[in-house]
Amino acid sequence: MTTEAEDELWSAIGDPSRRRVLDLLVNNGEVSASWLAGRVPFSRQAVSKHLVVLEEAGLVSRRKQGREVLYKVEAGRLDQATRAMADLAAEWDRRLNAIKRLAESAYAESKEKRGR
Repeated sequence: MTTEAEDELWSAIGDPSRRRVLDLLVNNGEVSASWLAGRVPFSRQAVSKHLVVLEEAGLVSRRKQGREVLYKVEAGRLDQATRAMADLAAEWDRRLNAIKRLAESAYAESKEKRGR
């Protein structure tokens, strides 16, 4: 994943309202923006704006059915996002473990010096 694509992804899922829209799509399949707007505490216009951001990040796609536009989750991109989050969590675990080891080592040295 390129840095620009990663930035788009993190920006898209970083917003709690967009995550709510994404959750509704994951749990309910293909639905309209109006349907989504009836299940969130923000306007239809706000839902549409969130859908645009999610679509630009590749997390949702849309298709026209008659006069309605239906949105659905792009499972492959969502899987990419899940893997990216797991990789990021693993990296932070490594970093935090390194910090912990340094702190424990410094504490042990400090304790040893005080004991002399």
